[in-house]
Amino acid sequence: MAMTEGRETDSGIELKPVYTADDADRDLELPGEFPFTRGPYRDMYRGRPWTIRQYAGFASAEETNRRFRYLLERGQTGLSVAFDLPTQLGYDSDDARAVGEVGRTGVAIDSLADMELLLDGIPLDQVSTSMTINAPASLLLLLYELVAEGQGVGGDKLRGTVQNDILKEYIARGNYIFPPRPSMRLTTDLFAYCAERLPSWNTISISGYHIREAGSTAVQELAFTLANGIAYCEAAITAGLAPDEFATRLSFFFNAHNHFFQEVAKFRAARRLWAEIMRDRFGVTNPKAQALKFHAQTGGSTLTAQQPENNIVRVAIQALSAVCGGAQSLHTNSFDEALALPTERAARIALRTQQLLAHEGGGTDTADPLGGAYFIETLTDELEERARELIARVDELGGAVAAVEQGFVQREIEDAAYAYAQQVESGERVIVGVNRYEEHEPEPIELHRIDPDAERRQLERTARVRAERDAAAAEAAVARVREAAQGPENLLPPLRDALAAHCTIGEICNVLREEFGMYDAQRGPE
Repeated sequence: MAMTEGRETDSGIELKPVYTADDADRDLELPGEFPFTRGPYRDMYRGRPWTIRQYAGFASAEETNRRFRYLLERGQTGLSVAFDLPTQLGYDSDDARAVGEVGRTGVAIDSLADMELLLDGIPLDQVSTSMTINAPASLLLLLYELVAEGQGVGGDKLRGTVQNDILKEYIARGNYIFPPRPSMRLTTDLFAYCAERLPSWNTISISGYHIREAGSTAVQELAFTLANGIAYCEAAITAGLAPDEFATRLSFFFNAHNHFFQEVAKFRAARRLWAEIMRDRFGVTNPKAQALKFHAQTGGSTLTAQQPENNIVRVAIQALSAVCGGAQSLHTNSFDEALALPTERAARIALRTQQLLAHEGGGTDTADPLGGAYFIETLTDELEERARELIARVDELGGAVAAVEQGFVQREIEDAAYAYAQQVESGERVIVGVNRYEEHEPEPIELHRIDPDAERRQLERTARVRAERDAAAAEAAVARVREAAQGPENLLPPLRDALAAHCTIGEICNVLREEFGMYDAQRGPE
């Protein structure tokens, strides 16, 4: 019998035909109470609905600004920025390595001029913004702060999240620049900078999403994400930060995958595990620092190019799991993303999916609606126990950084991805429209097309920035970044000064490459 028809989950959890009170024998705390299994807030969505945060970014800053405005006008409540590959890797759009990639997977941002266009007309004191950026996360956050200052908005008014999770790049995604240890320095420097200047900003979004996209099981996503969180806490404490304070600004980012019940249980188990980790490992007593808050995104890897409209149903099921699991914000994927960047029509359907769950599906009516269900409680316990065992294995290797350097985490995920692919290939795991219920005639579908002139315009703007800036001031600012990188001081103030002097992201990252080296997964640091 196929796995999707029962028996066991992708994490190897065997499923019984029926669950009773004997399977879930524990008292439930109320939502908002330690260990926050049922949610970080007492009223959950009755007090404040989750933030509808649709991920967007393509071509140039102008085009992405238009998409942001389109979504905000239709009821989106927060921004989420996707950056192109050169930006994520710290290269300017006119770098030879960026040819053909500018604006393809997100928006191209080279300098302050681009960020000003990206956020043009958007009141930054009224929206919260998430930025999916890791290796150069500090630079993009500083650009955001500089644009806000240009609007007259102080740092204390800014709300949002910068992903800033470099460990998962070595594990699952590959968009790293520097070796792990200097990268961790940048991460904790950002923690300290925000504590002083952007107190309401979430300084990291510790991401299991990309771990799951790389082929992990739900248990691996849960365990490796929390193990990374432990490593960030340890690094922050070593840097002199107090966990009862900095941990209030930590957030998490999980995948909402296909097995609805397992996903709900995973989110609940994550909160319980993290609360106990913060209390028992780090002595945290502040409930706001114990309570895990997370953003969820529906599973991009579950979208199929075959029968793409089936993806609308997949996304709705996954989104409902995030809502029932207590997400603080949510992105729903567009049904055409297995084929191209989303069209406006597809993006609107994805947005409406969340609005339907909130206003017609009862998603905001009660906290932890599945709490107490025998099946959900048993799955929550099982996921917690298996994740705890995997975290212990990471600890035995010396923690998440050491486990990444030794390749342990990567091998575990690769093995899980291979096993899953074999199950799909054999038909043991059913993918509707792919290996069962196929249609032999391809369906015509409208695809989003990127303006072919967008890359040329981007290169011209970056050239103008370099030509019009004060060259001596820019040169001095970059030299100051180099000096700071050679010592122990917080890097963000000199980085900010360099960006304000219209130095580009690529110019600044090149200096840091020279000082920190680059990381090669096969050979280690260069």
